Parts: sequence; C-alpha cells; structure tokens
Amino acid sequence: MVKWSVFPYAGDYNFNSSSVKNNWARLHIGDQEPLPIQAGLLQAWAHFHNGEFEQATTLGQSLGLVGLNVANKAMCVYASYLEKHESRRQALFKEVAEQAEKQLEQDASNFNARYLRAYALSRYSQSISVAKALAQGLGSKIKTDLEQVIRQQPKHLDAHVALGSFHAEVIDKVGSLIGAMAYGANKDIGLNLFTKAVQLNVQSAFCLLEYAHAMLMLGGEEMMSEASRMYQLAARAKPIDAAERLEVEMAKAELKD
Repeated sequence: MVKWSVFPYAGDYNFNSSSVKNNWARLHIGDQEPLPIQAGLLQAWAHFHNGEFEQATTLGQSLGLVGLNVANKAMCVYASYLEKHESRRQALFKEVAEQAEKQLEQDASNFNARYLRAYALSRYSQSISVAKALAQGLGSKIKTDLEQVIRQQPKHLDAHVALGSFHAEVIDKVGSLIGAMAYGANKDIGLNLFTKAVQLNVQSAFCLLEYAHAMLMLGGEEMMSEASRMYQLAARAKPIDAAERLEVEMAKAELKD
C-alpha cells in the first residue's frame, strides 16, 4: 500500500461534522458544493478540511457515488501539493478523472464531478507536458467541462480560475495564433475569467496564486510586478482550512524563489 504524506500542519484545523456544517458557505465559496445531509459525508468533508486527505478519500469512496466529490477533491489537493512522486501524482489524477466519469454517467448535472474531472485532467496534462496533452485531445475536454460548469454555476470561482489557467497554459505552450485557432484559447478571455474570480472572492489564495502564474505565462516580464503583488496578497490570505493553508504556503514559497 502506498503511504500518503502527512499534512505538514496537522492539528491546526479541527473541524467536525457540526462545525463543517456551520461554516459550509465559507468553506465552499470556491466550489459551490451543496451542503450534504448525510452524517458520514459531513465527516468525510471534516477530514478533508482538517488536512486528513487519505481519510477523506477512504471514507468518501466507501459512501459510493455520493461520496466521490469529497474523495476526488481530497485526492486532487493532496496530489497537487503534497505528493512527492510524479508517477503517483499522475495515477491519482487519472483515478479522479475515471471516478468523476462514472459519476457523470449516473448524474450529468453533478457540476463538481465535471469540475473535478477537468481539474484532474488539467493537472495530469501539466505533468505529462501540456503540448502532449493537447495532442491527445485533453484540451478540448477540459475547456468544454469548465465552460459547462460555469454555465451551470456562474459563481463557481474555482472553475473560473481553472478555465483562466487553461487559456494561459495553451497560449504559453503553443502561442496565441495556434492556441486561438486550434483550441479557442484567448489571452483577454483568460484574464477576464480571473478578474471575475477575484470579484467572487478577493480573499481566495487559490485564485490569486493561479492568477499570478497566468500573468507570468501571458505577460512575462511586463506582468512581473503585478504577479508579485498577487503572490503577496495570496501569502497574506487567512486560510480557514487545510487546503487554503497549502495554497497560502505555496504563495509564500513563490515569493522566496
């Protein structure tokens, strides 16, 4: 059995089912996940928000389709920030995409299954190289999924961020002309998506962190100072849970480089 890395700030967050429920709106401002009524599902989310990603995954998967959003999100956050081995990261992202696919076969309206499929595929694409992923047709799947999520949930901050990152990544790897013609990527659309995301939650470390990355890809030296300002804002954000803490710590690390 593969050993999961431990959340480095274990004990800093101590959610239980009740406190997760009471803080649900703030905890899920980014993904607009509906408040669950099942006690077991609330407990799985408590594990997630505490940084107990393996426990969140195991419990979520044990609950069947209803628990896969929390399991998939836990796997995505863990793979993005804590997993040290590239092959393991890729395997986790592929597993999330496959699980989300099964969810959508049963319920096409599950917007976070669609979002997490797109997120997992985008992270997987980064790990194998965006150019290779585009050649495999993953780009159109990611873009289509994220656009549909935003149509379903216009306040889905995380989908705005992920779609903005998609536009930036494609342009950075294949250029504006080919990016626009082959994949519908556009610099102004990408930046506008981030602007909307910031309007939805100006305190989102995830949004600010990814916005800074996109600025560097799209503007290079010209946007260096603004990207640095975004990193600084992200580093000063007040994390409410483990996932946000990891994003804040990554922003701090970017400022040190």
